[in-house]
Amino acid sequence: MAHPLIPQITDIATPIAAQLGLEVVAVIFHTHERPPCLRVDIRNPAAETGLQDCERMSRALEAALDTSETIPFPYALEVSSPGTSRQLTTDREFNAFSGFAVQVTTHQPLDKKTEWQGQLIRRDDTKIYLSQKGRTVEIPRELVSKVSLDDQQPA
Repeated sequence: MAHPLIPQITDIATPIAAQLGLEVVAVIFHTHERPPCLRVDIRNPAAETGLQDCERMSRALEAALDTSETIPFPYALEVSSPGTSRQLTTDREFNAFSGFAVQVTTHQPLDKKTEWQGQLIRRDDTKIYLSQKGRTVEIPRELVSKVSLDDQQPA
């Protein structure tokens, strides 16, 4: 279950990222750590996300969170890039990574399998389409629990 402050933090972080030409990909609060760690993953849609992007976002977000007093206890802020092993969730990501190697995990077996690897063709309202050695595989979206970039498989 997500921490109850995540929506407020996301509401603060999203416009800051937009002003910096960045996008917020995920906000996660690791409250089991001491001190708790607020992790904000960002992406630069115009270029590869670099250390400078993370530093700019960290400074701006830290100042805004301190001013808003949204988090009433000590915490560590970590701003980073989600990297290449992240999950695909938005239509934009599915479009951007068409042709890339992905791994699809289903919560119920389809043809006796719960893990599928292949090149992402596309996603529509009902299915995710993969190419496996030139053969198209159609996976119903209602069975899919996650789709991740697969850096172990050549594209």
